[in-house]
Amino acid sequence: MQDAKSVISAGKAILGIEFGSTRIKAVLIDEQNNPIAQGSHQWENQLVNGLWTYSIDEIWHGLQDCYASLRTNVKAKYDIEIESLAAIGISAMMHGYMPFDKKQNILVPFRTWRNTNTAKAAAELSKLFYYNIPLRWSISHLYQAILDGEEHVKDIDFLTTLAGYIHWQLTGKKVLGVGDASGMIPVDPKTKTYDAVMVEKFDKLIADKGFSWKLLDILPESIPAGANAGVLTEEGAKKLDISGHLKAGIPLCPPEGDAGTGMVATNAVKQRTGNVSAGTSSFSMIVLEKELSKPHEVIDMVTTPDGSLVAMVHCNNCTSDINAWVNLFKQYQELLGVPVDMSQTFRVLFEAAQTGDPDCGGILTYNYISGEPVTGFAEGRPLVIRSANDKFNLANFMRANIYASIGVLKIGNDILLNEEKVKVDRITGHGGLFTVKGVGQRMLAAALNSPISVMETAGEGGAWGIALLAGYLVNNTKGLSLPDYLDEVVFAGNTGTEIAPTPEEVAGFNAYIENYKACLPIEEAAVNCKK
Repeated sequence: MQDAKSVISAGKAILGIEFGSTRIKAVLIDEQNNPIAQGSHQWENQLVNGLWTYSIDEIWHGLQDCYASLRTNVKAKYDIEIESLAAIGISAMMHGYMPFDKKQNILVPFRTWRNTNTAKAAAELSKLFYYNIPLRWSISHLYQAILDGEEHVKDIDFLTTLAGYIHWQLTGKKVLGVGDASGMIPVDPKTKTYDAVMVEKFDKLIADKGFSWKLLDILPESIPAGANAGVLTEEGAKKLDISGHLKAGIPLCPPEGDAGTGMVATNAVKQRTGNVSAGTSSFSMIVLEKELSKPHEVIDMVTTPDGSLVAMVHCNNCTSDINAWVNLFKQYQELLGVPVDMSQTFRVLFEAAQTGDPDCGGILTYNYISGEPVTGFAEGRPLVIRSANDKFNLANFMRANIYASIGVLKIGNDILLNEEKVKVDRITGHGGLFTVKGVGQRMLAAALNSPISVMETAGEGGAWGIALLAGYLVNNTKGLSLPDYLDEVVFAGNTGTEIAPTPEEVAGFNAYIENYKACLPIEEAAVNCKK
């Protein structure tokens, strides 16, 4: 504790802040990259005029409250104020649409990644670029606004992401980490900036509109991890710390997206490594050695914070339906008058799942609380499906629910691993699915037919990941690449605890997923049967 106090008082601590969809989190780390203090702020997006948004006022109140929470934590633990820092990093949800005019006024409310009004634009751009352009990417939002004839487009002076916006306001620099930039418009991994051919195609596409700008005029500069991204200005310091204690002049690393910080937090930025985040939603990130043979609608292409190409499979549903079932068992315990410890309830049910049949005894579940684009569903209906001859018991039922939480992820990754023959040396899992030690990890290993590692530090999340990137900016004295810095300095050889699947487990999951795909028409019928 005394060491942490001296690090903070000497201004050697590093701050990482990440804007998640429901929480803004701040993590302060020491010179050995250990978290020594944290703060947070809860928030929720709002549906305004049919579009999901967070207001500018909410963004700044959230940031300032999160930092005030960090100050309170430091005061309580160490009885000191934060006066200076070695570095700061800002991260946030990727994609979305934040256009500003010349006077720095936002032209329309922030349109987040969650909005799906961009289908026409995304489809046309995917065809034009011969590259999968998802609905949530910034270029889809921009082109949709053009297609819709929105008046504000002609006045755009700067278009950025949430992380890019906060960084700009703190430093005055219109830059973006290459990983976050790759979620605006595709990035060329060789140049680590926006793909020149696609930029030219876009400019030609909208040339007849007569706008005063071209695409590169309004986008932030794309820069890799470790690059100079500016320093905290006097105005920026006042915006971050409204108490006035924090001094200006602190260097900031390039702002990054939450996918990039997840890769950093799991040491998965080296080629042939990957990570799986499994919580309310799930996604996998596999760092590629080369480009895929062709575009795939269910695979998004982004980059690591140092510019390596990444194949991303994103699934809307993961643990929410499991949570609902576990809550049902909780109510049963309460009816019996049994004291309820939710962590114990989860543990007992997950451990029971391990004793189930590798194919879940034929039981199927669909965890579609919402739609699932990978399997083609705009809406979802949670379902349990079984025949009279299936082995219906608690172990198989729970196993089927865990399988369902990663089933769609398997469908997307089968394209990468089987069709595209992508090679992966190590995949690291993190998120709520892995809370019960070994269970979700073993089943994901069976799903992907690959060893899965889980590290204790992965639970620190994206705020820790962006703090590590800020540390890479100021503490990389040996000039190491980002993968080598993480390997040698941060993780020091720690690859976590690895579980490899057995042939029986792999065969069981494969049998389950074939049944799952064959019965998707049942899910479709449930969706079409309106309540």
